Amino acid sequence: MQYGAKVKAYYVKTAFQPEFELHDAYKLAKQVGADMTVLEMNVLSNEQVTANPSNRCYYCKTAIFGALQAQAFADGYTLIIDGSNASDDAGDRPGMKALSELSVRSPLRESGLTKDEVRHLSKKAGLFTWDKPAYACLATRIPSGRAITAELLHSIEKAEDALFSLGFTDFRVRVFNEAAKLQFPLEQMNEALHKRDDIIQAIKPHFSMVLLDLEGR
Repeated sequence: MQYGAKVKAYYVKTAFQPEFELHDAYKLAKQVGADMTVLEMNVLSNEQVTANPSNRCYYCKTAIFGALQAQAFADGYTLIIDGSNASDDAGDRPGMKALSELSVRSPLRESGLTKDEVRHLSKKAGLFTWDKPAYACLATRIPSGRAITAELLHSIEKAEDALFSLGFTDFRVRVFNEAAKLQFPLEQMNEALHKRDDIIQAIKPHFSMVLLDLEGR
């Protein structure tokens, strides 16, 4: 037997999410038959966020889920849920504190479902996202203490778009001073070295220097 409930999807569009995430959100909402509303938010106007302290995620999640909650309540919904799962360490994430303060529930985490189990069940359900690589927001590419700017986020997004176009997946372009520090999964390291010239040519328009992290992701 299957149970259902009236669910509405919300996507908060900020400078921290690359454009492809919005496209994927629309596609997933359509696949599961959920209506989706896009809320646009200028997180870069929040100085507590752009200062990029070690608990930046707390301020960001508070602002984003606060706006989402206000809109959802106005639309007649009383319960807000997110996609955190049991593999997410709630004890070491400032963002989790914000969710708790706003009474946001995390059914996957609360029911003990790990990331691998979520992928398995997603595949079984036929969701196209079942094997989608984990992708944290663009702000996580910038070291704590360095101010977050629209220009820097744009450079990171364009550099990562370039690597996607070269066939790489599950990588990160992290900011190291004025350089782009590339982190690839170990199984893609040989390919990265083989495509060295193509990578440099793709990244150089966005960063003055390109570094490769040999430890990988």
